[in-house]
Order: sequence, then C-alpha cells, then structure tokens
Amino acid sequence: MQIGRKIYYEKSTGFVIVDTRPRSGNVRETTQEEDFANYTALAERVPETVGVIQLEYGQYEEDFAECNGYRVNLDTLELEFSYPDPSNPEQPPAYQKPLTEQIAELRASDLDNKEAIASLLEMTLGGL
Repeated sequence: MQIGRKIYYEKSTGFVIVDTRPRSGNVRETTQEEDFANYTALAERVPETVGVIQLEYGQYEEDFAECNGYRVNLDTLELEFSYPDPSNPEQPPAYQKPLTEQIAELRASDLDNKEAIASLLEMTLGGL
C-alpha cells in the first residue's frame, strides 16, 4: 500500500505545522483525529484552526526534494514552494507554484505555440 503526504497547516497563515511524509509497505491511512493524537504539534492546536491537504503518493516529490520551504496559499489552498538561488543563498524565500507544474504548463504552451506556428506556416505557404 502507498499513502501520500498529509500537509497540516494553520488556516490563518498557511504555515505548515506537520508533514506526515509519504509512506509505503505495511501501512494504513490514519484519520485526522489519530494524527491530532499522534503529532504533538497538532495536539497543541485547536482542530478548527488547522487545515489539511492530502497529496497522492509521490506527488510533488521533485519539488519537495529541491525546495528550501513550502506553505499553503490561503487564496488557492494549494501548495507553494520556494527554491534556493545558488547565486544568492541569503535571499529570502519567494514562494511560487510547484516547478513541476510550471514545466508542464510550459510544455503544454510550447505544444500550442508549435501548432499555431504550423497553422500560420500552412496559411502562408498555402497562399503562395
């Protein structure tokens, strides 16, 4: 069995309180009540002030491996990551959507651009 991460966060700030990490093997899915009992950082909080995002197993693994921080965007309720800048390591974090999603969007837009260019060439060449 494979279980994805659960990201528990403060509803008021988006700050991550607990990341349960992905698990596989002889594991079972836990309830939020069990997580509040098992994680001290959650047990110290009022459950109504905490949100949770459930990820698929392996979802954003590259982003988690490369990032130097992450949080929940309170407007979209989606994860945002910050990535280190090797040329300026002291720079404060700049949160953005996952790079894996940005790359996928660029690939998709590149395909759209290729199709648009091909259509334009076809119209141009067809008119000669």
